[in-house]
Amino acid sequence: MSKKLTKRAEDYSKWYNELVVKADLAENSAVRGCMVIKPYGYAIWEKMQAELDRMFKETGHENAYFPLFVPKSLFEAEEKNAEGFAKECAVVTHYRLQNDPDKPGKLRVDPNAKLEEELVVRPTSEAIIWNTYKGWIQSYRDLPLLINQWANVVRWEMRTRLFLRTAEFLWQEGHTAHATEQEAIAEAEQMMDVYADFAQDFMAVPVIKGLKTPSERFAGAVETYCIEALMQDGKALQAGTSHFLGQNFAKAFDVKFASKEGKQEYVWATSWGVSTRLMGALVMTHSDDNGLVLPPKLAPIQVVIVPIYKGDEQLNAISEKVNPLVKELKAKGISVKFDNRDTHKPGFKFNEYELKGVPVRIAIGKRDLENGTFEIARRDTLEKQIVNADEVVAKIEFLLDDIQKNIYKKAADYRANHITEVNSYDEFKEVLESKGGFISAHWDGTAETEEKIKNETKATIRCIPMDAKEENGSCMLTGKPSKNRVLFAKAY
Repeated sequence: MSKKLTKRAEDYSKWYNELVVKADLAENSAVRGCMVIKPYGYAIWEKMQAELDRMFKETGHENAYFPLFVPKSLFEAEEKNAEGFAKECAVVTHYRLQNDPDKPGKLRVDPNAKLEEELVVRPTSEAIIWNTYKGWIQSYRDLPLLINQWANVVRWEMRTRLFLRTAEFLWQEGHTAHATEQEAIAEAEQMMDVYADFAQDFMAVPVIKGLKTPSERFAGAVETYCIEALMQDGKALQAGTSHFLGQNFAKAFDVKFASKEGKQEYVWATSWGVSTRLMGALVMTHSDDNGLVLPPKLAPIQVVIVPIYKGDEQLNAISEKVNPLVKELKAKGISVKFDNRDTHKPGFKFNEYELKGVPVRIAIGKRDLENGTFEIARRDTLEKQIVNADEVVAKIEFLLDDIQKNIYKKAADYRANHITEVNSYDEFKEVLESKGGFISAHWDGTAETEEKIKNETKATIRCIPMDAKEENGSCMLTGKPSKNRVLFAKAY
């Protein structure tokens, strides 16, 4: 199986697109801008989903499901939100097709089946959910309301890329209601922390927690919290967002509650979400010129065993040795595949599992049977070693843990080497072009300066880091006073 992947150094974008397709994660569909997530890619997403879902439930959230369609009048109710998403909306105007009298065998939209009110295909669900919450919340006893949904959304994108930006994508969206402002802010910050923990502990992706600038905030939010990751090409990727919505949606949909004192008050709100974009982050953070490198905690197959044999007799002898090992690994919760297909040679299988990023590969042949050994290869460093049969389980457990730590360390080291402090605009532009990564610089806090830098360099303020120290300085562009540094980068 020849991989023939473009090298990252030659064309990072082409490498990414080829890898997603060749590793069987996803492919473009017949619908422009939409993707088909293939079983192997979906298996990774399912593992992400399972861990996130567990983390949401541990923090007191429940899952529900809300409609795909949002009446236009509801969508318009919160003006900033409607305005922010208006250009990306797919809209349903009719509810029936009919045979086309002018083109036999073809269909047309029935002109008499126009909807009384257009329906927006959800780009995000605040409108339909807050309209629903109005009926669910009457008293302080109904709060907090902590709901999450797993769903698909549509944002009509013109320029698409598998996982990173598609017209339809999968995600989760949390929507919560609280009695006080402090509670809602604490919720938004907590969910940013949950996302950061997931990215770092499971995806092995180091992230920076921060606040978005007003111009980069979610439409309708008072404050947007985010986690920002750095890809191997020096571009940033927003890996998750959590929004403090204030009372904007409560006021737009008239969601009030009777307080303990009997007063009618508007609730305080949050929303937060991550999407299949995390799949793109996973691929771009760790993978190499040989294919995917998956963190063991999210790999659909953690260990693959490839037999090297001639004839059924040798395969049977190998299988007798391997089957108890498979059973023991599965009992320990390790996902393992014994690839005894006779339709492909061992070399093909080695290439296939390397391309698919399986963390640990075991080979066993005639000599191993005689010596009571296994050959073990780790995907992250491509190192191989011979291990005695009685030590193999402990070795596998060690490797799965070590690979998880090692790929995180590698990504963290890369990021540490790609955060650069600059003090002048010329220095900023030079670092942006020659090195990339996050650039830490003073900014005067104005949207005008932010916009000018974006237009001239394509770099945006990724976030104001949560741990940013107060440091008096002057804006690299205007020279005006600044209280702290922010992080700029080119981004996906």
